Amino acid sequence: MLGTTAFDTISAYSEKLEAMAKHLWENPEGPYREYIACDLICAFLTEEGFRVERGAGGVPTAIRASWGHGKPVIGFLGEYDALPDLSQKRCTHREPAEEGGYGQGCGHNLLGIAHLGAVIGLKKEMEEKRLSGTIVFFGCPAEEQLTGKGFMARGGAFDGLDTAVHFHPGNTNRVCLGKHLGANSVKFHYKGVASHAGGDPHNGRSALDAVELCNVGANYLREHVPTDIRIHYIITEGGVAPNIVPARATSYYFVRGFSRDIITDVYSRLVRIAQGAAMMTDTELQIEFLGGCYNTENNKALADVLYDAMNQAPAPVWTEDERAYAHELNLTTEDFWKSTVRRLDLPSGTDLFEGAEPLRAVDSFGSTDMGDVMHIVPGVMFYTTCYNLAAPGHSWQHVACAGMSIGMKGMLHGSRILALYALRLLTEPDILKSAKKEFDRMMDGRTYECPIPAEVPVP
Repeated sequence: MLGTTAFDTISAYSEKLEAMAKHLWENPEGPYREYIACDLICAFLTEEGFRVERGAGGVPTAIRASWGHGKPVIGFLGEYDALPDLSQKRCTHREPAEEGGYGQGCGHNLLGIAHLGAVIGLKKEMEEKRLSGTIVFFGCPAEEQLTGKGFMARGGAFDGLDTAVHFHPGNTNRVCLGKHLGANSVKFHYKGVASHAGGDPHNGRSALDAVELCNVGANYLREHVPTDIRIHYIITEGGVAPNIVPARATSYYFVRGFSRDIITDVYSRLVRIAQGAAMMTDTELQIEFLGGCYNTENNKALADVLYDAMNQAPAPVWTEDERAYAHELNLTTEDFWKSTVRRLDLPSGTDLFEGAEPLRAVDSFGSTDMGDVMHIVPGVMFYTTCYNLAAPGHSWQHVACAGMSIGMKGMLHGSRILALYALRLLTEPDILKSAKKEFDRMMDGRTYECPIPAEVPVP
């Protein structure tokens, strides 16, 4: 049966894969600083006979590792960066392992290793069946900054692919058909003139006033943008003392939307607001554009095959201890838990999702830089159950599950689905032909243009 050898290989490697995922969980790293993850994965893939390139696309912690020959060329997009202030122990209450430290709040320790397991299992079955094709593992840094894959794409890392697939840990088993938002990110740095706020205010020019006026203008802008647009910000610097007119202040913005063109338009309006705030306060403005990403475009032809693989690959069996652990976590967000059960029409008190959500187009108002790759080649993404049902996104509950057996089982489930899905592509050429036709209709003559200009350096 198709996939049997791949599944057996993933099972044989399961202890090693779990140990790697736990090592990344215990050593979480911030964006563009994923050195431990990069070292670990490169060493493993080299040992397994892959041609490994570190620094893919000019990004120091990015990996491109390939095996096989000929067409099709299938990309597997792993990630490994963590999130700030989400350090958490393996327990069902909030308890940081390191106060203020990084934690795997999006399960990227599972994400990268799931793709690793998939390519190892796939390689074994391709050898056994003498299948032509090239499989490429990508280690993609800084997804949480929404720029890692953009920088890699700018440097040509994804050139030569025929298709790409992406697994992500989740609360349920679900193949994506809807869109995730694209985004731009920017910091507005204002420079003013310091003075004594009480005795000499007329000689001061407040950079904080500029930040606040910019934020007021942005909030009025919300009334006059398409309904899918999201604008959010924080103030990262606002002065040092209330009796000193602030000479420096900074606000950090994201602009998100379902279309690159609309994001670009709203972003340009936001920039003019920021410039107007500088004029109103007689301060100087420095615009630090951090980058952007495309909205996702999941390919229906590929999603159908991926959904079949999800329903055919062996699924985890949850133990009573795992259900009890998930139950305790669900109680920490009880209202969200109840609403999630109702939304998914699940039995009351469901702690861990089983089965597969129906294949349907449901948009997400989060973002992922996978959208960039989906505008280069046909692509698709999916989730498996790696968390308790009511774990909020980017939460300590995610971290609490990503470091223990619930997360590990969901990760290996993702590996099996990825491997079976890729085997279908390798043995049924018409699937990719249909996917390419759909991709060409979606692009409508356009080509991918990286949203990160050449002059913006890799962080």
